[in-house]
Amino acid sequence: MMDIKEIQKFLPHRYPFLLVDRIIEIEPGIKATGIKNVTFNEGFFQGHFPGQPIMPGVLIIEAMAQVAGLLAFNSGANVGKTVYFMSIEKAKFRRPVVPGDQLKFEITVLHHRENVWKFSGNAIVDQKVVAEAEFTAMVTDKEI
Repeated sequence: MMDIKEIQKFLPHRYPFLLVDRIIEIEPGIKATGIKNVTFNEGFFQGHFPGQPIMPGVLIIEAMAQVAGLLAFNSGANVGKTVYFMSIEKAKFRRPVVPGDQLKFEITVLHHRENVWKFSGNAIVDQKVVAEAEFTAMVTDKEI
């Protein structure tokens, strides 16, 4: 388990772009499960969309990537480095995510070699997959 204080030790993201509230399970090198509580106070709901708030799909994918980054750091990637997207594949959005939903992210390592990681991720609300994707990321030095 990781709470928000522990998450902030690993990820450089901060409000409004830190999209993971808690990690509830990590099996280093294998999988991780994270949680995001979606509230009406999220800044993106002001414009996406007025009167019909829906969480942008790209932010759901970003949240999956943040959980994947935490998995990489807990699987031997050097702390103090950062994780950058390299590719996103097979992204599908199954249903809207709205205020009041709790997103559960299930991330699995598909492949890892040196500093390149490939993951599979599902975003789930009420035991239903709302989004899924495969993505590749690189752990590298932070750019100055």
